[in-house]
Amino acid sequence: MTTPRLPKVAGIDAPSGQVPPPAHTVSSAPAPAPSRTPAASPPTPAPSALIQDRLAGWVSDLTTLHELTERLARTAVLEDALHELLRAGAALVGARRGLVVLEPGDGRGPDTTVGLGLSRPDLGHIETVPRGATSYGRILDGLTTDPEVHTDLLSEDGLDPRHREVAARLGYAASYALPLATDAAGRIGAAVWLYDEPAEPVERQRHLVGLYARYATEHLDRLLELERTRAWARTVSDELLPPRLPRVAGVQLAARHRTGPRGGGDWYDALPLPEGALGLAVGSVTGCGASAVAAMGRLRASLRAYAVMEGEDPVAVLSDLELLLRLTEPARSATALFAYCEPAQRKIVLAGAGHSPPLLIGARRTEFVETTLSAPLGMLACWEAPSTEVEPEPGETVLLYTDGLLHRTGDPMDRAFARLHAAAAGVPRAIRDDPGAIADHVLHAVLPDGLDTADSDEDVVLLAARFE
Repeated sequence: MTTPRLPKVAGIDAPSGQVPPPAHTVSSAPAPAPSRTPAASPPTPAPSALIQDRLAGWVSDLTTLHELTERLARTAVLEDALHELLRAGAALVGARRGLVVLEPGDGRGPDTTVGLGLSRPDLGHIETVPRGATSYGRILDGLTTDPEVHTDLLSEDGLDPRHREVAARLGYAASYALPLATDAAGRIGAAVWLYDEPAEPVERQRHLVGLYARYATEHLDRLLELERTRAWARTVSDELLPPRLPRVAGVQLAARHRTGPRGGGDWYDALPLPEGALGLAVGSVTGCGASAVAAMGRLRASLRAYAVMEGEDPVAVLSDLELLLRLTEPARSATALFAYCEPAQRKIVLAGAGHSPPLLIGARRTEFVETTLSAPLGMLACWEAPSTEVEPEPGETVLLYTDGLLHRTGDPMDRAFARLHAAAAGVPRAIRDDPGAIADHVLHAVLPDGLDTADSDEDVVLLAARFE
């Protein structure tokens, strides 16, 4: 008799050579000579053996689901979760390719399409099929709430001609689609898996992928809310910062800003002042979230007013800002640095309140500007510190930044400062004339491997001014 194969687990056959032979398999000894007596019928498996096999299958399915949901739970970014959903679903239904269309029913977005084994042009071809002729389109438009299976697209009667053409072009012959919806989350999208040959998942596979999809929908819904919160924080922070940097003769400006998912209180500003002067400022408000973002906006607006009235005296500007902070927000503190620049004379007068010193980057020197030690705003009953004068040479860049650039490294402050200095000293000669390129180089050198875009409670601000 032939050796029976074990049933599929989650739509995947066991690798060849790893399936142990059943206990009743005939040994490999030479077969005896045929007997004239009738062969005895094979013994019927006992009911207990069938129950054990069924229980073993259930345990295997539960183990598979547990492993797949654990992998999904470890994803913290929406796009990563969508890719994991496609990979796990393909394994469960025995498909090789697929796509997931995210389109929350509440209309708040974000809307996106992610493919598995499909390139961006492939997804573009699929999107040319009329929406009502696709499985995901009918699900997203509320025309069906059930899974939709097409076992043989190329021979199916009534199939949209464009759909048939795209299926033949991309080489898929069958599909299985699932709505991504729960009672709590509502409808957020649809997932479709594609088969190279006419096929369909069996009942067991449909049950497993249905259980997985319900868990995945809840996880995706949580990541959706997080993504919306991040987008809100970025939008609010960006709206409170300068929409564009001013153009002032004798100096080139560039700024870089990175904020965390909850929004933070780091800010920068550059404003033209009378007689061709320029005011530069960076600062950081304690805390994060909506209250810190709002406080940052108030503080920046106040500093602009003080800079217009008495910008040539940075100490007076910060003293007035400290008084305002202490009277209106006594429970909050902030660091700030304000520089009054005269580009025609290449002269800078600056004062800082608990803020890190600027960097002077040039062909012949890379050094931190000497600033006096001072307390943050709001920490003392009366803030005061002397100002410092700097005279950059032609072609040199003054780099202002917030402490978040140092804190995101995870290093002690002395090592973080050393890393920053090494990054500034390593600016290639070819980009020294571009303050934006200098800021990018320093940002990526101090925070490599995506640390500048990773989730963090620390905001990052860089403001570069190159003097001609």
